[in-house]
Amino acid sequence: MLELTMAAVSAAEEGATAGMLMADAPSEPGAVLRVGRDKSVCRLSTPDDWLFVSRVHLEFLCGPDGTWQLTWLRGSQPDPSSEVRLTVGEYAQPLAYGGTVPLPRGGSGEVIVQDRTAPRSVNVGFYHEI
Repeated sequence: MLELTMAAVSAAEEGATAGMLMADAPSEPGAVLRVGRDKSVCRLSTPDDWLFVSRVHLEFLCGPDGTWQLTWLRGSQPDPSSEVRLTVGEYAQPLAYGGTVPLPRGGSGEVIVQDRTAPRSVNVGFYHEI
C-alpha cells in the first residue's frame, strides 16, 4: 500500500496542516496515484489557479514487483514553472522534468513541488507500507 498526504502551502500558511488531502492505493502492478489540477484524473488535486502545477503533474505508479516509482510528467509547456524535489530521510534530490525515480520499498519521504515565481509549494508526503 502506498499512502500519500498532500498540503498546498503559500507563504501566509507555512506550517499549517489544515486542508491536508490523503489518498492511498494497494501495491499491485499497475496501481496509479496522480497529483495535479485536474480533479477528474488526479486523486490529489491542487487549487485550479495554481498554474505552476500541471493538469497532471506527478504520477506514482506501482511496477510488476510491487515497488513504486515517481514520474514528473511533462506538461504542455517546454519549460516548467516549478521545481520538484524528492526527500527521503536526510537525502534530497531534484527530479528532472519528465524524469522518473524509484521510491524506497517500505520507506517514506516527501515530494515538494515549488513554484519558481511565488513563495508557495505543494508538499506530498508518501509512506510505502509492506
